[in-house]
Amino acid sequence: MLALAIFVVTLIFVIWQPRGLGIGWSALAGAAVALATGVVGWHDVGTVWGLVWDATFTFVALIVISLILDEAGFFAWAALHVARWGGGDGRRLFPLIVLLGAAIAAVFANDGAALLLTPIVLAILLRLNVAPACAMAFTIACGFIADTASLPLVVSNLVNIVSAQFFAVPFGRYAAVMVPVNLVSVAMTLLVLWAWLRRDIAVRYAVEALEPPRHAIRDEAVFRAAFPLLGLLLLAYFVTGPLGVPIAAVTGAAAVTLMAVAGRWGRGGRGATVQLGKVLRGAPWQIVLFSLGMYLVVYGLGHAWLTREASAVLTWLAAQGTFVATVGTGFAVAVLASVMNNMPATLVGALAIDAAQVPAHTRELMLYANVIGNDLGPKFTPIGSLATLLWLHVLAGKGQRIGWGEYMKVGLVLTPPVLLATLVALWLWLPWVR
Repeated sequence: MLALAIFVVTLIFVIWQPRGLGIGWSALAGAAVALATGVVGWHDVGTVWGLVWDATFTFVALIVISLILDEAGFFAWAALHVARWGGGDGRRLFPLIVLLGAAIAAVFANDGAALLLTPIVLAILLRLNVAPACAMAFTIACGFIADTASLPLVVSNLVNIVSAQFFAVPFGRYAAVMVPVNLVSVAMTLLVLWAWLRRDIAVRYAVEALEPPRHAIRDEAVFRAAFPLLGLLLLAYFVTGPLGVPIAAVTGAAAVTLMAVAGRWGRGGRGATVQLGKVLRGAPWQIVLFSLGMYLVVYGLGHAWLTREASAVLTWLAAQGTFVATVGTGFAVAVLASVMNNMPATLVGALAIDAAQVPAHTRELMLYANVIGNDLGPKFTPIGSLATLLWLHVLAGKGQRIGWGEYMKVGLVLTPPVLLATLVALWLWLPWVR
């Protein structure tokens, strides 16, 4: 009960953030209490740090890359192109925006898609004077696709990185399993969003009111470097994965390279337009402290009783067959993520799967089901992921407020069919992957 109490209080402070208290400091305070009370030992610090350091610094480097490209106008350029392709018809624009969000989530992680694309799309729609209901429909679509399309690559979500590191899943193997599964998730997301929002998106807009995409580019050097750098980065992931090179080292090298281009380091800074100081201040450094602190608290909770109970549930699910094991695991961790946040839920699921007495094929199904549940499950509630809380905060700053009740009404309707279809796709596809 002590371990549970420490976790609950820590989570409350992480979500509440009184007086702007960073999520990292709240998590570290919870970890300090857990250490002081013996819920975890000092030897656990090294164990947990070994689990989270690569994932955490990879995530920070990806966000730095995203912020630099955003400062250079890369995402605004892409969104303006998509708006023109929509041809003035909201019903044509809607799937294009969803697919753009899916592409950004795959490469720049779910946080990049939700926090960078949403304000850009919203600004374009407001410039076009569309109805508030239409703007809200596109906003909701951007927020949901950011998570439901964050399955395909290890780097597409912090959940994916932690899970792949925990179970030593190579980058190529992960992509071979999850890229096809992600296509199902994206297609199902588009289907349910269309069914829910089709009346609100049936609008016309004036294409001629859009500025030329080229005008959105604020740093030509960074823009020209973007596509070659991203292509080389993706290639490097596949090449270095089998060699055991940390993903953080590869992503960090790409981030430093882009920083050198943006800062014109070889030219003494002449001609630079991207403010690297602003970018570095905006990077999620608090997530480093959060990962270590919160995972220590969850590790203690797992030691106390949660891992034992969760692994017993998974063992029972496995006894019912691979289909029940896959779907049951995915929905169980989705519910857990929606009430305790997906980052703690990811570790709980991983520890439980590791401890469960199940066949190797079932274990692999559960591994990926844990990822799917923790990527998609947070959409049930606003507290399911920190990205969603930040997304709601960004929207409020733009005058677009979504109450928790309104959010949950949408989340509880849209998430279950997407989650179910994605888990079934995993169950069907994994046996074919060699």
